[in-house]
Amino acid sequence: MSQDKLVIYHNPRCSKSRETLQILEDNNARPEIIEYLDEPPSTQELSRIIGMLGISARDLLRSTEQAYTDAGLDDDSLSEEDIVNAICKHPSLLQRPIVVAGNKAVIGRPPVKVLDIIA
Repeated sequence: MSQDKLVIYHNPRCSKSRETLQILEDNNARPEIIEYLDEPPSTQELSRIIGMLGISARDLLRSTEQAYTDAGLDDDSLSEEDIVNAICKHPSLLQRPIVVAGNKAVIGRPPVKVLDIIA
């Protein structure tokens, strides 16, 4: 594995997040674990992660969460900034887990995708 800082945005109650963390540990990776529900990323950090993932902010939303409906996020006219701000305000909206290694990031769905950035 490279020497890049490794971070997992983790929800210990999520089976995919636990599986992803286990894969990292099984591959001798010792990530910094950020429980994002308690420590949501800043808008700048989330925007940086979205850029590394190569997706839109909308693609990072969990549309099945009640906060999605409550925040009116089904409105297609919302800007990237609006969506990033909503995710930071309501971190349960964030797809999980996200693993960041240096300037690369991946969503651990399925969990084995994490191997793409730690090899």
